[in-house]
Amino acid sequence: MKAIVIDRFGGPEELHEAELPDPQPRPGQVRVRVEAVGVNPADGKARSGLMAAPDTTFPLVPGLEAAGVVDAVGEGVTDVAVGDRVVGFAEGGAYAELAVLSTYAALPDSLDATVAVSLPVAGETARRVLRLLDVRPGETLLVHGASGAVGAVATQLAVAGGATVIGTASAANQDRVAALGATPTTYGEGWLERVRALAPTGVDAVLDASGAGVLDGSVELLGGADRLVTIADPAAFTRNITFSGTSERSAEELADLVARRASGEVTTTISRVLPLAEAAAAQQLSDSGRAGGKLVLVP
Repeated sequence: MKAIVIDRFGGPEELHEAELPDPQPRPGQVRVRVEAVGVNPADGKARSGLMAAPDTTFPLVPGLEAAGVVDAVGEGVTDVAVGDRVVGFAEGGAYAELAVLSTYAALPDSLDATVAVSLPVAGETARRVLRLLDVRPGETLLVHGASGAVGAVATQLAVAGGATVIGTASAANQDRVAALGATPTTYGEGWLERVRALAPTGVDAVLDASGAGVLDGSVELLGGADRLVTIADPAAFTRNITFSGTSERSAEELADLVARRASGEVTTTISRVLPLAEAAAAQQLSDSGRAGGKLVLVP
């Protein structure tokens, strides 16, 4: 199969096309002929070596999530069959013509693969952080970076669960955050005062999906760090603040999110769809933090 790989850690220029053996599904896994690949910030971190596993071997195929048509199933798989469309988390990389999925969900005909692939990573992360924060109905949640992939899903799930959400975003994304059901405000200098004006009785929990240096202000806003979680700012490790980065994948939760996306209850924004051969350009844009939504690659 054709795949996009790196042979050493480095910048986006290290990504190149290679011919690799077809991967084979193990028990409980499915193999898909890839129709769409989700690009995530973690892809760039893996490429650069910042998130390298001790046992990393090359060539390395990036990519955490893929959608496509099942063309082989591992032992014990009975919930889907060859020819079914699925989306899920890739084992061994997704930037390729074929990918093996470990945790997956079936796709309805109404949901395009380029849309479906925006769900696994963002949805898993959003649900995990909301659980950590224990956001309850009637509480107020502040989401830093509410217009981003994770922030947008977390905002919608929190609102659907009965919480009030204040979401920070750029001036250009204020309407987008409002459409998610949140009260929008701009990030940057003065954000703490703006949030206090919007929530005069305070906020109950804070999710930082931006990594924009908001941890100290968030601690001040909360009066402590007990209900503050970041997924983007490594400064948390020196401040006794929870950094959540360990995936908790659930096929049932992914299927629920697929159903919500298909019904329109949850929305996601696809900023650009690029050919798989342009993976370097996609990662460069992702690394910049200015993607403006989900980046998707198609073989």
